[in-house]
Amino acid sequence: MAERVEQRLEDRIPELEQLERVGLFTHKEIRAVLRKASALEYKIQRRALRKEDFINYIQYEVNLLELIKKRRARIGYSFKKDEIEHSILHRVHSLFNRATGKWKDDVQLWLSHVAFCKQWNAKHQLSKVFSTMLAIHSNKPELWIMAAKWEMETRLSSESARHLFLRALRFHPECPKLYQEYFRMELMHAEKQRKEKREFEQAKMDLGEFNYSEEILNGEMARIVYRDASQKIKGVEFQLAVLSIAKLFDFTQDLQKEILESLQTRYADDPLTWDYMARRELELGSLPPTEQSTKQKKVSEMAQREERCCAVFDEAVRAVPTEDMWKCYITFCLERYNRKTNSAELKQKRLERTLSVFSKAHESSLLSEALYKQWLQLLLDSNLSEKAVEVAEAAARHFSQSVEIWQMRLQVLIQLKRDDVTQCFEEAIKHVKSKGTLPLWTLWVEWSEGTSSKEDTEALYQRSLHATTPAESVTMKEMYLDWTYRNCGYKKVKRLFTSLCENRPFSLDFFRKMIQIEKEQESSKMLHLREYYERALREFGSTSTDLWLDYVKEELSHPQGKPENCGSIHWRAMKMLQGDLVMMAAASEAANSEGKQLPNKTETMIWKPRKECLLQNIPPVPHGKSEESQPASTSPHEDDVSGSTDEGWCNIFAGLDVWNSEISNIPESSGQQDASAQEVEDWDKELEESACSPYDADDFSCGSFEDNNLFGSYVWKEDWFYNPRCHHTPCFVFPPKIRTVEKGQFDDAEVEPGQK
Repeated sequence: MAERVEQRLEDRIPELEQLERVGLFTHKEIRAVLRKASALEYKIQRRALRKEDFINYIQYEVNLLELIKKRRARIGYSFKKDEIEHSILHRVHSLFNRATGKWKDDVQLWLSHVAFCKQWNAKHQLSKVFSTMLAIHSNKPELWIMAAKWEMETRLSSESARHLFLRALRFHPECPKLYQEYFRMELMHAEKQRKEKREFEQAKMDLGEFNYSEEILNGEMARIVYRDASQKIKGVEFQLAVLSIAKLFDFTQDLQKEILESLQTRYADDPLTWDYMARRELELGSLPPTEQSTKQKKVSEMAQREERCCAVFDEAVRAVPTEDMWKCYITFCLERYNRKTNSAELKQKRLERTLSVFSKAHESSLLSEALYKQWLQLLLDSNLSEKAVEVAEAAARHFSQSVEIWQMRLQVLIQLKRDDVTQCFEEAIKHVKSKGTLPLWTLWVEWSEGTSSKEDTEALYQRSLHATTPAESVTMKEMYLDWTYRNCGYKKVKRLFTSLCENRPFSLDFFRKMIQIEKEQESSKMLHLREYYERALREFGSTSTDLWLDYVKEELSHPQGKPENCGSIHWRAMKMLQGDLVMMAAASEAANSEGKQLPNKTETMIWKPRKECLLQNIPPVPHGKSEESQPASTSPHEDDVSGSTDEGWCNIFAGLDVWNSEISNIPESSGQQDASAQEVEDWDKELEESACSPYDADDFSCGSFEDNNLFGSYVWKEDWFYNPRCHHTPCFVFPPKIRTVEKGQFDDAEVEPGQK
């Protein structure tokens, strides 16, 4: 292993000599780079390889590339790139190849390599990466789309993109996304050729060997793709998606007409078809705005278009009288009503139309529960109180077992201060099953607290305890206890607590509330507090560590407490708590104990979870035993320049279905030491002790890979359609990421070029 490391370090010597010779790095910086590279090389040469070591090494090299790029820009030196940057790029590609060869299933690793190639314009290498990745992960359509998109937009090769789509369709013959993007690619290819031909004709150039087929220019290839896809993929959603893509191009009128005819013929009974046809009327009648058009004319034109839409919807609900069809109609009306307009006349007309559609759907008994809620809300917002009461009563009759409908009706009556609220509550409890009635009882007692006498409210609380299920009665007990204390005083609530404790179940907040009530008294008695704590521990002592700790603190802080009881409480807690809760209680007690400190010894292991461990579920390594441990006085910023590079890798590709690329948790070996752990080296200290600083004061900025972070999490956008009007914005974005830099090694990574 040592021979390999030495060989690799010797291979770096030419580039390092060039860096020193041209003045980009100093001699001491070159030594620091060699030492860091040696440590990283030893890590990737051991038998039990870890993915994190490769990632750290790659990030270190990328930071080095960024620093070189920054210094070149500052001093204006642009030569010797073949000897310096190309050598480092080759090494990074080799590291990626080794890592992806070892962990083939990790898609995030492949995507990081792809992003690195794009960042440094390694087109030839990127083609190889795509080829290898698709051979292994051919079951992921998104990767095929990504590769075809790169071929089409970066390499400007429509033929390569077409071949990739055809290969992908062999693996996924019924994938709608693939067909949609293939369809879009063919239209983009046709548009590209049309623009080229137009430019040649405007320049009056002889086309010569350029042969532009009229069929391709008119989108015949896209038509073939659509016809093939429509035979394999059923559903109106795919048809509408393809139609929306075709509408982006101005030469596809015939193709749009064909798709629309197929949509009306094959899916005439689908509500989405009618919804699209109705909304289409808004666009058909629109004219470009002119300066001569008056406000009244615009309002009149918009009202006419909306009337045409509603006429199509009226025909739709007659042809397809279903709940979904009425939902589409009402949704359209609500959207138009919620649009901002300066015309009060148009606003009123939209309101009347929406209320009319709600009424018609109600008369047809095809109004869903959610739409009844929207109808009621619209009536209340429009100050139509009487109509709201009628609608709420009708909804309660139609959905007599829905707790939400009854709750909504009761809220309307309470808001309007009607006299029949109590009768409606009784009717609701009668119709609704006992399970799930907690919202009704909660609303009832809250209303009773503000309107009824104490006796009536207390009787209602007593009734709710017997009417609700045991699990729901827990909440009522808490509310009953709180109300009694606020209205009847301490003595009454103490008797009530004793009475309620006779019937399980309870909640922890129920006991905590009583403990808090006792502590608020002027003469708080520890005897009563012990009783409440003991009752709570009988119910929750095996699961709640905080309850035991609060009991101990109470004995220590209360004037009537007995600190000598803390030992027995602790012993009981250790016996009663389950599993890991015992360790949690012990840790909490140790953290809260006074006057007890660990001896300051160098052998003490300080467990401090690292950032990458927290973000990636890697077991935290004790700093006292780590290979890269630093003295206790070291600044917290003295981490590796590589940083925790994989802290966002767990959810890089959340849009895919199958992910089995979790990072393996390899336990740290305690009995073995590699070469880098034989000697504790402090490379930064060596530079700091030097009389003259090896870095220039104006050398700060870059080296963090923060602006172009290729190792950050990919965020796969939900919309896979790339819009040709937006310069084909790629579907991946790189979120910003915070990197830590090893202290003293690249201190010039923070100053902008030209600053002194």
